[in-house]
Amino acid sequence: MAKRKAFALRIDEEILAAMQRYADDDLRSLNGQIEFVLREALRSRGRLPTSDQDKPAS
Repeated sequence: MAKRKAFALRIDEEILAAMQRYADDDLRSLNGQIEFVLREALRSRGRLPTSDQDKPAS
């Protein structure tokens, strides 16, 4: 399992509320939804591997 690191995030209330609605729709926690959205954005911009098979071995 990947290591997780906690950090504080300042975020606009409107964006946070929208993310909470999105999380509720997808049956995810708010934290899980934020991570999902960030991961998808990074993958779509070529900043992360597109699948688990493409991840470098550790």
